[in-house]
Amino acid sequence: MHISKIATIEIPVTNLQRSVYWYTETLQLSLIHHDESSGTAMLSLSSKGEPTLYLVEVEEHTPLSFYNEKTKVTHSVIDFYTRNLHDYHAYLSEQGVEVGSLPIEAGKQGGFGFQDPDGNWLSVCNINPVP
Repeated sequence: MHISKIATIEIPVTNLQRSVYWYTETLQLSLIHHDESSGTAMLSLSSKGEPTLYLVEVEEHTPLSFYNEKTKVTHSVIDFYTRNLHDYHAYLSEQGVEVGSLPIEAGKQGGFGFQDPDGNWLSVCNINPVP
C-alpha cells in the first residue's frame, strides 16, 4: 500500500461566495462543485481535475501559513507553478492581490507569496520538480 497522489487541498474561508469568485476569477480555477448548504466548493487547476482545492466555510478562521524563524520568511502550504514568474507577479498586483516581493531576477528560479481574501498565504514558483 502507498499514497500515489495528492487528491485535494482543503482551504478554510470565511465567505464561500467571495472565495469562489476570487479563486475562479483571479486564479482562473474551474468550479467543479459548489454546495452552499454544506459551505463547501471544489475547484480544479487542470482539465484532469486533480489535485483539487476544497474551500470550506468556517466561522473561526486561522489563516494557512507558517513562519520560518531561520529565514524570516512566511511560507504557504501550497505552491502553484507558472513558467513566467514576473508576469504572474504583475498580473496578481494588477488584480489588487496582496503580493510579496519578487526577490529574483528574470529568468532565475524562485517564487513569491500572495494572500487570498481571507489572508491564507499561497505561493507561486517557477520551479517544476517533475519534468
